[in-house]
Amino acid sequence: MKLDKLKEVVAASERGETSYLEMTAGNDSCCRKFVPRERLIVLGGGHISQPVCRIASMLDFAVTIVDDRPLFANYERFPDAEEVICEAFRKAIQELHIRENDYVCVVTRGHQWDGECLSEILSGQMPAYLGMIGSRRRVRSLYDALEKEGYSRRVLESIHSPIGLSIQAVTPAEIGVSICAELIAHRRSSAPKAEEKQVLEQTDVNRQMLDFATHGDTPKAIMTVIGTKGSTPAPSGAMMVIDTLGESRGTIGGGCSEAEVIGLARRIATEGGRAIAYIDMTNEAAAQEGMACGGTMEVLVEAIEE
Repeated sequence: MKLDKLKEVVAASERGETSYLEMTAGNDSCCRKFVPRERLIVLGGGHISQPVCRIASMLDFAVTIVDDRPLFANYERFPDAEEVICEAFRKAIQELHIRENDYVCVVTRGHQWDGECLSEILSGQMPAYLGMIGSRRRVRSLYDALEKEGYSRRVLESIHSPIGLSIQAVTPAEIGVSICAELIAHRRSSAPKAEEKQVLEQTDVNRQMLDFATHGDTPKAIMTVIGTKGSTPAPSGAMMVIDTLGESRGTIGGGCSEAEVIGLARRIATEGGRAIAYIDMTNEAAAQEGMACGGTMEVLVEAIEE
C-alpha cells in the first residue's frame, strides 16, 4: 500500500469529498470507498427538528440546525447538533455553501419560509438529498409558484415531499423516525454499484486510523477485510493499521479474528510485502472463544510504503 494513496484519502476527506482506494488480491480487484461524514442541514428548529437531530446524529450525520428565532435556535434544544445557527434562512443557506454530498431537510414553520429556503437552495448547488415537510396540496401550490419564477418542474419534482417514508407517522417523534428512515434509504440507494471491481461494504472515514497510518517513522501495515461469508464480526471494508511495536488503530472485528492476523501484519510491517489471511470462524474452537461462528473472513495485509 503506497503512503501517498492514503494521504490522498485524508486530503479528500478534509475537502468533504468521497474517495476510493483500489486494491488487488491475487487475480481479483476490489475498491474501498471512503465517504466523509454527511452533513444534514435542518432548516427550522421546531418540534419535529428535535427528534430528527437526535436520531440523525446517532446515524452519524453531522447535524446543523438553522432557525431565525433565538428561542428555537440554541444548543439547549439541540444538544446533539454539531452546529446551531440563529440567522435568517436565506443568509444562513448562503453562508453554509451547500455541497453536493449534503442532506437538507426543510421543516420551517410556514409556507413563506419554505419558499424562501427552496428558492435559495435551487439557485445554487443541489444537495444529495432535499426534502420538505408539508401536505400534498401545500407542496403542489408552492411548486406552482416556484415554477412561475423560472425553476424547473423536473427539479422541483425530485424533492422528497411530503418528506419521510410513509409509515402513518403522527407524533413529532414518529415523523422524525420517518424522515430519518428516508435519509437512510437515500444513503444506501445512492451507493454506486460495483462494475469491474467489487466495492467493499464499509465506507466510513476513520481519521484516527488514517492519521496514524500517514504519520510517524515506525513501519506499519494495513489490514483490510476484502471478503466475508456467513456471520462475521466485521463487514468487508473494515480496516486496521498496526506498527512493528504493536500499536494499532481501527479494527477488523476484535478478539481472535484480529489476533490471528496481527502477528502476520507486524511481520509484514517489518519485512514489507503483502499477504492474504483467511480466518475460519466455523469450527468448535472459534465457538468456544465466543466468536461469531458460522463465517469466514479474507483479510488483505499490506506494508505501508513510501
